[in-house]
Amino acid sequence: MGKQKIENLFKQNKNLLSLYITAGYPVLDAMPELARTVYENGVDFIEAGMPYSDPLADGETIQKSSEQALKNGMNLALYFDQVKEIKNNTGLPVIFMGYFNQVLQYGPRKFLETCQEKGIDALIIPDLPPEIYEKEYQNLFEKYDLAMIFLVSPTTPADRIKEIDRLSSGFVYVVSTSSTTGNKALFGEAQTEYFKRIKKELKKNPGIVGFGINNAEKFMMANKFLDGAIIGSAFIKSISNPVTYLEDAKNFIKEILK
Repeated sequence: MGKQKIENLFKQNKNLLSLYITAGYPVLDAMPELARTVYENGVDFIEAGMPYSDPLADGETIQKSSEQALKNGMNLALYFDQVKEIKNNTGLPVIFMGYFNQVLQYGPRKFLETCQEKGIDALIIPDLPPEIYEKEYQNLFEKYDLAMIFLVSPTTPADRIKEIDRLSSGFVYVVSTSSTTGNKALFGEAQTEYFKRIKKELKKNPGIVGFGINNAEKFMMANKFLDGAIIGSAFIKSISNPVTYLEDAKNFIKEILK
């Protein structure tokens, strides 16, 4: 379970697709049903976002979904209960995406114990610097068999990519652009060269591309150079209707995987 479940994804030799789901959006109890729907329609794993009032990297679409989810009543205890429901009903690997202040408020040890108990397989915590993680938290985190995923971007120096690769497990999150998620720009020559460079520089982990993936063409391009893609803002936009969101999710996945 945990870390091994994420690592096993990359033994399947196919184009991996992950979707970002904001817990509590578009309605409070949406995430378990969304997870079942995306699992049944060919999605390989999900990034389950815990809404936060002061996000760093999220673009406008995900920020708005987080605001709505918090208004709907989402909190960390309910988030964990919904993850447990997902694990009981699907074989879908689940990655926690949230911020370190949430972990600190919950208590790091209690947070990790609950992740393990409820079925979280990996963690993405964008505001936890790798060097702080290694110095202060790595020994604690590694006791709970969770993959720890760090991010690289087009501006990350080669020596830091090496350190991020060393400290990450599961995969490295390859941010496609230096802007926030939801950017609509097409992948150009600079990004393809960046993807090629990252592929060469990652010695330990596979790389999954995120930020700016919003159609089938970009999804295939990400898979051409790296090992899969995470779609966030485009998927969140597609499921904004609280009545039709499950059918909309199916149609979105079909369009990406066509």
